[in-house]
Amino acid sequence: MRRSTIIATVSAIALFASAGSALAQDPTPLRLDQDVSGALTDDDARVDDPDMGQYVYDLYAIDARAGQRLEITMRSDAFDSYLELTRAGSNEVLASDDDGLGEGLHSRLRYTVVEGGTYVLRARTLGGLEGGDYALKMIDRGPAPPAPRPTAIRLGSTIDGDISDNDPEHEGEDQYSNYLYDAYSFTAREGERIAVTLRSEAFDPIVRVGGMALSGRWEELAANDDRPGGGDLNSYLVFTAPADGEYLIRAAPLGGSQTGPYTVGIAEGPPPMSTRSIGFGDTIEGALSDDDGQNDSGVIADGYTFEGRAGQRVVVTMSSDDFDTWLDLYAGEGGGRYVVDSDDDGAGEGTNSRLTYTLAEDGLYSIEARGFSEDGRGDYELTLTEAAPEPEPTPLAYGRTIEGEINAGDPRDDDNRGFDAFRISGQEGNRIQLIMRSGDFDTYLQIGSPEGDFYALASDDDGLGEGTDSRLNYILPSTGDFIVRAGPLFSDADGLYSLELVDRGPQPAPGSIIVGATARGSLGEDDAIAEDGSFYDAYRISVKAGDKLRLTMVSNEFDTYLDIGRGEGAEWMSVASDDDGLSDTHAKVDWSVEEDGEYIIRARSFASGQTGAYALNIEPRE
Repeated sequence: MRRSTIIATVSAIALFASAGSALAQDPTPLRLDQDVSGALTDDDARVDDPDMGQYVYDLYAIDARAGQRLEITMRSDAFDSYLELTRAGSNEVLASDDDGLGEGLHSRLRYTVVEGGTYVLRARTLGGLEGGDYALKMIDRGPAPPAPRPTAIRLGSTIDGDISDNDPEHEGEDQYSNYLYDAYSFTAREGERIAVTLRSEAFDPIVRVGGMALSGRWEELAANDDRPGGGDLNSYLVFTAPADGEYLIRAAPLGGSQTGPYTVGIAEGPPPMSTRSIGFGDTIEGALSDDDGQNDSGVIADGYTFEGRAGQRVVVTMSSDDFDTWLDLYAGEGGGRYVVDSDDDGAGEGTNSRLTYTLAEDGLYSIEARGFSEDGRGDYELTLTEAAPEPEPTPLAYGRTIEGEINAGDPRDDDNRGFDAFRISGQEGNRIQLIMRSGDFDTYLQIGSPEGDFYALASDDDGLGEGTDSRLNYILPSTGDFIVRAGPLFSDADGLYSLELVDRGPQPAPGSIIVGATARGSLGEDDAIAEDGSFYDAYRISVKAGDKLRLTMVSNEFDTYLDIGRGEGAEWMSVASDDDGLSDTHAKVDWSVEEDGEYIIRARSFASGQTGAYALNIEPRE
């Protein structure tokens, strides 16, 4: 880090202010049936954050009682509106909506209040800082109407229906499980296979089959959104009745509140796919043809079962010269089966599949071998093997550069990429840097904990900024050992590489800066590292509540980013930030201080690994 501070005045271009990560704003009370005319302007709170995006917003406070069914609409011809609802004092979004009114830019949020109290509504732009006028209104939808008796549907028939706002609405545990629906009933015998279709050009349909439990609540047994390889959004479900009795079909939009016409039908289901056992080390020569049975999504497939144990790492490969292959791995049995992993082209050989998975528990597992599209027909080869245990990681010392090679004999991760594993040690808070280069493949670095299954705490692809080489900057969260995985970004790559480990020491202490000063510095590899791996210089500043400051950061060598906050590491709390508020690559924050005290200004790059000279200026504003 190189930086110097001088007293100076820097004139700034008067562009739109982009103060960021949620400046404080007192919510305005919002009452039922109140017609609110509002506007999002330069004076409103806004967010400008690399992860959260850009938007400007107004806040409204709502006092609601338990069981109340609220509907809030926001209309604007000036911007794409978006609504978010939280509990007062919490950042958890309970409900949100973008285009619920189905009229272009307008929003409609529906929420059934679980617990009485005060809620906060954020009326905002979907994206961007350009606002404008809007209209807001909240109504009480009243008690939910009783669900009408389901319409009977016979085997071999179809019925035309229409989803409307007057239909019953399923209210789930969260906003994503609420949906309008029409209900149909049919009877089936135990083991009978029924094919259910749901088609609509007005919305993306999802068909659900189930029944009403003794408690009177809906119990879903099966559902389908998009038929695999079907080429459209229509639904097709093959349902196998678990017992004699009556079953219900719910025709619904995937989007929950979408409306429009549809067609639902039921017919005799196709014969089930053949299923046989397969053992570890077996290779099976199979074929898919029009005479084969179909899976529960109506796709021709072959099934294979095997007994697995917890912690076992299995590899399933499927290859064919006749069609593009697809693999699904299921855990459980009967109606309790569920997909745990899938693969299309993981074998890295064009259209062949390879699935690698670590089993979570003892029990029966099943494989479905099919084509990527519905017309997948022809010969194939299927192999089940147990992956060899991963070798003990090789110790990697600081300050050394080692040479290695990725080849077919290396262990493979869950994405079927070969890798070499290394063990490193370090002290909590230390900055480390890993650099990987290769002329044979696009490199990829990961670092994780040595305990349990490997989980990447940080990763890097092209951080060195020199084509396909990697540079991973990381602050160790604890003292002890860590595992580094070095390999290719893609599963079909191999070849030679070099790997270097550098100890950058603890984070540098922040410098000081005062209002009216300009700091000139330079970002480099010895500087502090942010949570995303970018470099920054830190400046400590003392301010008082009510101070209004303008901060600008300019560089001709990298894309600048300003971040103001408190704390360190995982405790860092940003209060204002900006990327391009001054111009395409120069940052500007108009900061209205909410609380007395010391704050840290991070003068940093927007992207990881960027370096170069910059100028940071702080001046008062009116």
